Amino acid sequence: MVGRIIQSLDCVAEGAAWLALRDPGFARALPLVGDLPLRREADGFAALLRAIVGQQVSVASARAIWARLEGAGLTDAAVMAAASDDALRAAGLSRQKARYGRALAQAGIDFDALRGLPDAEVVARLVAVPGIGVWTAEIYAMFALGRADVFAPGDLALQEAARMLFGLEVRPTDKALRAMAEDWSPWRSVAARILWAYYRVAKERDGVA
Repeated sequence: MVGRIIQSLDCVAEGAAWLALRDPGFARALPLVGDLPLRREADGFAALLRAIVGQQVSVASARAIWARLEGAGLTDAAVMAAASDDALRAAGLSRQKARYGRALAQAGIDFDALRGLPDAEVVARLVAVPGIGVWTAEIYAMFALGRADVFAPGDLALQEAARMLFGLEVRPTDKALRAMAEDWSPWRSVAARILWAYYRVAKERDGVA
């Protein structure tokens, strides 16, 4: 069963209000972070490729690589599938990510069908493709499919934001944060937006960003 889909900023605001009533930590965070972003994008090959590009690199680096890929036409599945190693490296992809990009282009994912699948099945279908881990699949479900109740506890920024916001002694593990996030259902995707925003605010306050 497909749950709530985030389609507008009103959906995000509804989720944020629910979370603020549910948890005082989110109630404290919201006045600090300001308006939350919608962060929706069109689903399909390009969105999933973008998530792969963003794996384990800074936001700035991911944007720069993506711009080069777009300039070379490599955000099209057919072009990516036929691209040489040299072309992909010239666009900024590591050898590993070049392999992942081609594997994705050749995987034959039925992106239309993903829209009608439950969250867990979406993740299961995607992680079967080389180079797509749980984090990448969850990010795709959150922002390309708009799923309101998906979280990405393997994200280091979410872990660190949770540590700071909730006064934890250590950064929670993927497993621990996934368990914490169960209390934020059915708006876990909005909880992630709040935590990411809080992370940026906290780092700017500390002079890190």
